[in-house]
Amino acid sequence: MTEERTTPLRERMIEDMRIRGIGDKAQKAHIRAIRDFAAFLGRSPDTATPEDLRACQLHMTNTEVTPSTLNTRIVALRFFFGMTCGREEMKRYMQFRTQPRKLPGVFSVEEVSDILMAAPGPGLKYRAALSISYGAGLRAAEVCNLKIGDIDSDRMLIHVEQGKGRKDRKVMLSPGLLDLLRDWWLEARPEGWLFPGKPKINPISPRQLNRAFTSAKHMAGISKPATLHTLRHSFATHLLEANTDVRVIQVLLGHAKLTTTAQYTHVATKTIRDTVSPYEMLAKLQDQTLKRSLE
Repeated sequence: MTEERTTPLRERMIEDMRIRGIGDKAQKAHIRAIRDFAAFLGRSPDTATPEDLRACQLHMTNTEVTPSTLNTRIVALRFFFGMTCGREEMKRYMQFRTQPRKLPGVFSVEEVSDILMAAPGPGLKYRAALSISYGAGLRAAEVCNLKIGDIDSDRMLIHVEQGKGRKDRKVMLSPGLLDLLRDWWLEARPEGWLFPGKPKINPISPRQLNRAFTSAKHMAGISKPATLHTLRHSFATHLLEANTDVRVIQVLLGHAKLTTTAQYTHVATKTIRDTVSPYEMLAKLQDQTLKRSLE
């Protein structure tokens, strides 16, 4: 396909995504998926037929594209044909692939403590940033984009601006975390961004924060597979084990669906361990039956 034919189509799709309020990251993923689809076709993607869609999905299956990647491309194709091309009927020929849902890994409270204490220096910058990730359950990008004004010490809240899905929310600010953030502010006197990068006009990047987490995990001697996001999983699991209502956890995490939050009920081992099995009641009834028979 030629640049003259694709540019207007791409521009229209970008406009459609902006109208729908799709974030920049998702926009890039959608454009990339349609570009790859066009490369597979060898012509403009708006000329595709149902058989072309079938062939593309079969190609992705044969080349062992992961279910998550395939589903991401299907979402982009559905938007492209439904919104930009006005061809709703094409959605009938696109299938999402189910994938096994793995339970999220979590740290123990002791492991979290060891990781935070091992956060690389100099100074408190990364220890404070990683502590927010666990102490408030924030995603990496949400931590990086925090501003000084987002820390509300009067109401003991942290304001998360434009989190995932471009949604604002309020999360808890514990007294201990506030003390650590004050120590960090006194040490570095940041202005604007709570955790400035280099140059200071920009915040630290999620990549930098992930590197700091990996270093801290290694220094703490923890070998289990885990990422920075595991701190967020641990936050939710530990709250659930402390008998926090799952709906409250849903709000704190910014989950759109309760079913997403409910996955933590499967890894809250303390809750599972402390739950009394109905077999215990059965055993008591059996003992009573045995006593009656002996009498």
